[in-house]
Amino acid sequence: MAIDYDKLKNWHFPDLEHRYETRDTILYALGVGCGGDPMDRDELQFVYEDGLKALPTMAVVLGYPGFWLKDPKTGVDWRMVLHGEQGVKIHAPLPAAGTVIGRSRVTEIIDKGPGKGALIYSDRDVFDKASGQHLATLTMTAFIRGEGGFGGPSGAAPEPHAIPVRAPDTVVDIPTLPRAALIYRLSGDYNPLHADPAVAQAVGFPQPILHGLCSFGVAGRAILKACCGNDPARLKEIDVRFSAPVFPGETIRTEIWQDGATVSYRCRVVERDIVVLNNGRAVVA
Repeated sequence: MAIDYDKLKNWHFPDLEHRYETRDTILYALGVGCGGDPMDRDELQFVYEDGLKALPTMAVVLGYPGFWLKDPKTGVDWRMVLHGEQGVKIHAPLPAAGTVIGRSRVTEIIDKGPGKGALIYSDRDVFDKASGQHLATLTMTAFIRGEGGFGGPSGAAPEPHAIPVRAPDTVVDIPTLPRAALIYRLSGDYNPLHADPAVAQAVGFPQPILHGLCSFGVAGRAILKACCGNDPARLKEIDVRFSAPVFPGETIRTEIWQDGATVSYRCRVVERDIVVLNNGRAVVA
């Protein structure tokens, strides 16, 4: 079944109401590795209910419509879907608990041609239900391998953010736990690729891989620490391009360049010396 451009471009997402508690906020922070040092008070604020604060990157799990591309009606072979890019813009600090409304939409689909792939761009806005306050805007690019040639527009993808050519100003190493993917999936992404060895091996990986958004959360932690004094209110925007998978238990090294309010970053796995997140950009207050 081929992609139907008009159907996919106008895919209907009902408003999604999402209630979350302090335990969910703590669970997300544990999923991206917070609390490794029980004496670190800067991280305790993300994993302890007394004065609890939400990590800005937690916006990615709020009002999430689920793995909607798995619906056969999309015409997409879900096994060929890769998470290409992710962006988060924070309009107001995320409450540590509350009820939000997520509103998603497909913004464009690019046909890369027969035998090639397709790019699906989507946005999600997250609002506080009680006040109506706009909390966050999320952007996502999904790359669908081998699904090109369906007759859609063939426009060029936007140029990625350029990483400076000088040595990084700061480097932050954060280890991940071997069980990291099993913890992170409890925040809502239950794709078996991150839990079941048989599923991972069927698509060419030797073992389950870490969620890309978990790696993204680790990078967000590194930027909070290096550029924001661990104050989540200071991180205003963060986006990235995914370039390679991380295996749970590996160490993610975030290389950071800061030019005023603009932060450039990329992440590599120390054990394999391979870049896993690239062309990263953040804006800090």
